[in-house]
Amino acid sequence: MTPADPLAADTGLLAPGRAGSPASAATSDSAYLRALLDAEAALTRAQASLGLAPAEAAAAVTRAAETADFDLASIALRARGGGNPVIPLVTDLTAAVPAEFGPYVHRGATSQDILDSAAMLVAARTLDLVLADLERTGARLARLAAEHRDTVLPGRTLTQHAVPTTFGLKAAGWRSLVLDARDRLRAVRASLPAQLGGAAGTLAAFTAFGADDTRALVAAYAGELGLAEPVLPWHTLRTPVADLAGALAFTAGALGKTAVDVLTLSRTEIAELAEGSGGGSSAMPHKANPVKATLVASAARRAPLLAATLYGAVAAEDERPAGAWHAEWEPLRDLLRLVGGAARDTAELTEGLRVDADAMREHLGHTHGLIVSERLAAELAPVLGRTRAKELLTRAAERAAGERRPLAEVLGEEPALQDLPGVDLADLTDPTRYTGSAGVLTDRALERR
Repeated sequence: MTPADPLAADTGLLAPGRAGSPASAATSDSAYLRALLDAEAALTRAQASLGLAPAEAAAAVTRAAETADFDLASIALRARGGGNPVIPLVTDLTAAVPAEFGPYVHRGATSQDILDSAAMLVAARTLDLVLADLERTGARLARLAAEHRDTVLPGRTLTQHAVPTTFGLKAAGWRSLVLDARDRLRAVRASLPAQLGGAAGTLAAFTAFGADDTRALVAAYAGELGLAEPVLPWHTLRTPVADLAGALAFTAGALGKTAVDVLTLSRTEIAELAEGSGGGSSAMPHKANPVKATLVASAARRAPLLAATLYGAVAAEDERPAGAWHAEWEPLRDLLRLVGGAARDTAELTEGLRVDADAMREHLGHTHGLIVSERLAAELAPVLGRTRAKELLTRAAERAAGERRPLAEVLGEEPALQDLPGVDLADLTDPTRYTGSAGVLTDRALERR
């Protein structure tokens, strides 16, 4: 086999979490090239709409941007000369339009105007896909929470059984995080701005080309792109990228919460949950690995570090930075891809999730009734006194664990509890009767839309 072309399309060989996802396609080199061309054509159209360029020039540039054949590999290699792909792209786009309209390609702009605007276009298009998957996940989790509102299982804290909870409340909690992520991404999506400032953020070249009202030009440009109008050029004011990074990293973590819970509860010795179609093993035919949850958990671990790089780029010097801006490009794309893949995988994971309510009920008895010790302490203290109740329960708990007998049976042998008025040991030691406000909390969570 001959070595692969280093400029071949990135297929995601080592990135199964995003391979084949809509977000992967929306962030490909071809997608970025499309966004760059869209940004260039929009600039000429915006100038034409204000009489700063002929309408014929706008039509010609738009037509060339949509139909001309651009060599991605060539642009990538030539980008080394100027440090960014816009410079060779402008050369190729200018060559693709009739000669009389060449001067209107990229007129007044700087490379960062086009690349930043293209990045915001790619982000907007990718976020639309992510938001659709989050809606799918939220809808499925709502159904799971309602269906299992009263399905009791052990609550686990610091890896150990604590007190009973319900799977409905757990699913409602997952959904709450998904909706938190959705709301953050919606807000960021609505605020993604176009970029237009010229060489040093003063829009000077546009005034030289006849623009009396540069704010109107920026507004027209943003409108052509379907992006927000910025108050200022943001070449070194990187709030849009930082906000996007934060929302994406939070989304990865929010989806990761569901994933790590599924991973824990699908362990062989627990098996309260299972993926609808687990993945196989190359060596062990019996295995059905929770692959989707694994990939989402992987994304949740990688996303914060990518976001950290983008936050680090906020400290961008001068009016255009050397290095800080360039450091954003790959981490931002990786972050969009990670979250896009994780959103797809979480939607599929939750839609195929299998819940074993019988296993959950069985596991409530693993501690021989000690899972309700908190309730017993609260109920018996007023009857026996706090100190005496604690001593009795400590002794009974040691016996129940040591003798592997139900706590209710051991307590039934305690003379101090014989014939106590209002003390029903069967009720007090039933873990399904000690879920607090889990049902009410689930209902409250499901009111959120």
